[in-house]
Amino acid sequence: MTTFDLYAAYYDLLYRDKPYAREVDYVESIVPRGLAGGTRILELGCGTGGHAFELARRGCHVHGIDISESMIANARMRLADLPEAERTRLSFDCADMRGYQAERAPFDLVLSLFHVMSYATTNADQRAAFACARRHLVPGGLFVFDFWYGPAVLSDRPRHATKDVADEHISVARKTIPQMLINENCVDVCFDVRVTARTDGREQAFTERHRMRYLFLPEIEQSLQAADLTPISSQAWMTQQPLDDRSWYGCVVARAN
Repeated sequence: MTTFDLYAAYYDLLYRDKPYAREVDYVESIVPRGLAGGTRILELGCGTGGHAFELARRGCHVHGIDISESMIANARMRLADLPEAERTRLSFDCADMRGYQAERAPFDLVLSLFHVMSYATTNADQRAAFACARRHLVPGGLFVFDFWYGPAVLSDRPRHATKDVADEHISVARKTIPQMLINENCVDVCFDVRVTARTDGREQAFTERHRMRYLFLPEIEQSLQAADLTPISSQAWMTQQPLDDRSWYGCVVARAN
């Protein structure tokens, strides 16, 4: 079982307030052609499908991949609750974006959200992820991704935090303990998690570690160009403002040559 499989057990509860619709609105606003009905999208690191389901509601055809079998299983279970028209526009596979090759035709857009590209913590991983995006795009297709932005992470360093959530079945208490790895441009984000069953009080406690790489625009541009992708815009996530040392999350749009 991977870290992400543990994560999947409470992921949707932990992020039940995540504004998937507004995030898709934002993506649509920064994509020059918008998200017209019929747009073919490959989503790298789709999780349990939050963005994919919202895109399908808007008429897009989405194929999502994630490294976690549990995440993909949850996404597939949710398909049964959708209208048939939306269900037929969605598919999911368990796969690693560093070496993935889809069976279907190229896509108009490759999308990777919720800082998935910051999980590519080595230069080789980043090159492999960008190469995956490029080989799945039609010429002129777009690659949109968000990431942890280095100048802001160094200016406003990660802090300890707690989050408590609950539904009718479980309650989750999570402590976040970050550790800077300055010479690797990474942060080890350790989660101490306690899950309690609401019915009988049984508890499960475990620790997860998510290593995240913070990125800088010059290295992103170099990696994109090596993958035959041309960066066309960068901005602070959800604002379209220029990136600065207060922009913890950045977003880049690149075009396939």
